[in-house]
Amino acid sequence: MNFVELFAGIGGFRLGLERAGHKCVWANEILEKPRSIYEFNFKDKPDGRDIRTVQPDEIPDADILCGGFPCATFSVAGKRTGFSTEDTRGSLFFEICRILRDKRIPYVFLENVKGLLNHDEGRTFAVILASLDELGYDAQWECVNSKNFGVPQHRERVFIVGHLRSHPRPKVFPIGRRFGSQAVEGAEAQGQGERIHSACLPTLDAHYYKGGSTRAVIAEGSGSTARRSVRAVAYAGRKKDRVQNGRQIKENDEPAFTLTAQDRHGVLVDADLRMLTPIECERLQSLPDNWTKWYADGALVSDKERYERCGRSVTINVIEAIGRGFK
Repeated sequence: MNFVELFAGIGGFRLGLERAGHKCVWANEILEKPRSIYEFNFKDKPDGRDIRTVQPDEIPDADILCGGFPCATFSVAGKRTGFSTEDTRGSLFFEICRILRDKRIPYVFLENVKGLLNHDEGRTFAVILASLDELGYDAQWECVNSKNFGVPQHRERVFIVGHLRSHPRPKVFPIGRRFGSQAVEGAEAQGQGERIHSACLPTLDAHYYKGGSTRAVIAEGSGSTARRSVRAVAYAGRKKDRVQNGRQIKENDEPAFTLTAQDRHGVLVDADLRMLTPIECERLQSLPDNWTKWYADGALVSDKERYERCGRSVTINVIEAIGRGFK
């Protein structure tokens, strides 16, 4: 199937859907830095206009419209302004509706934070479903955790798949734990699966580079270089512990606590703490190594920007697994 990618970032949806056998025919990303990283990797420059200024007839016909519409207004780590007139990022969902209304794209595939489900006591999610219904789309959805798709990261995200009632319903959800999926097998064939699989880290967010008052730590141990970067004990601070400067401990193979913008990941080597490297963060999202390293002109991307891009990306293995449900 052909697809168009909105709010494309560094191309996470494109990576996953292309691995699932689909083809990108158009992408849009307003921010210059992720757009440039996208261009370096795909040799294809996304449309850089504000999506609110793009007319539907300027978008190629496609079978799937996909994208992770901005989530800061729904995240528990943000102000949760939702569909606010002051913070218009949440209202960008209605730009998706505007395009669907005109283009009648058969399928829509969206991603957002888990907090979308209970934002405003569930009313925000109800508006989303009602809006799709009014446009003629039946929707299915599931909260999916990346840790079940070959990466050691506790990352819960809501995925919504809608289809026009004149088209077949794709068999996507419930997706459950797909360790045996082609998505995970494909990642292992590229060497990613064997590099990171033994422990589960907290959610990687876009503010990792800022640090904070608490730390999520994993200890390096014996074994291959790849496995040392993700194994052993995980620590994460909880609000009640921060008052006492304490840490909450997770044992090996237990999912660690979800971090907010005030927390940070790290690796404990003996008594010294180091941050995860950008490549380690890319692997936590099942991105290819050094995917975030270069801009389109060949200039190096700063580590700060690389951390942010990884934190804002989708987990590629999850996108691929869902993408295989579209026929």
